[in-house]
Amino acid sequence: MVDPHDHRILVPVDILGGQSVPASIVDAFASVPVVVLGYHEIPDQTTPEQAQSEFEAQARAELEKLQEVFETAGCAVTTRLVFTRDRFKTFERVALELDCDSILLLNPAPILETMLVAIRGDVNVDHVARLVATVLTDTDIDVTLLHVVSSDDERAKGEAALEMAASTLEENGIERDRIRTVVDDGKPTDAILDAAADHDLLVVGESRPSIRRLIFRDRADRIARRSVDPVIVVRGSYLESNGTDTGSTDER
Repeated sequence: MVDPHDHRILVPVDILGGQSVPASIVDAFASVPVVVLGYHEIPDQTTPEQAQSEFEAQARAELEKLQEVFETAGCAVTTRLVFTRDRFKTFERVALELDCDSILLLNPAPILETMLVAIRGDVNVDHVARLVATVLTDTDIDVTLLHVVSSDDERAKGEAALEMAASTLEENGIERDRIRTVVDDGKPTDAILDAAADHDLLVVGESRPSIRRLIFRDRADRIARRSVDPVIVVRGSYLESNGTDTGSTDER
């Protein structure tokens, strides 16, 4: 059986921008260790010292409130406060530093009843399935496993990948009647977004980047930006750290 503590999810929150974490998200992730990253983007003309002096007290108070919400739900939560000029670079760096398997991009989520998982051939299917099983444990969320093919020649391979993912979910306590598998054809981004319209939460893996490409500068980013649902981006183990934040950081 999967151990929830084998995984950790980074949850970035625009801490002074009015962004909130829906109660349905907090409840669904209560059994998974999370890192709540409270971030505030600062303009180039603002120095880190100015941002810290002006915003730190308010940002820290908001982050502490959010931490309490997760703790009340029974979640093991770590927090970090960052002032940054590049939020995507910050997400990548903190995920690497704190060994987070995935990053949850928040969107409104009034209910969480169904999850769509896009399974691709260049992503570790077993790892993705185990992470999904961790999230699904102790919930009633149903899951659809989707693989998009560009030709009939790829269909058998896609079906095998989906069956591997479904079997991993079953092995980790997710009942088979909660699992649906679908092989679709067409453009992957469009097919995933079309299917996501009928689900409440989307899980996608990163594409393999070039040596210096940052997280979210690939198909996962385009999907996340166009989706109206919360999106879990499963990190690839091939990413490397690139750059540092500006401003103060605080881990608790």
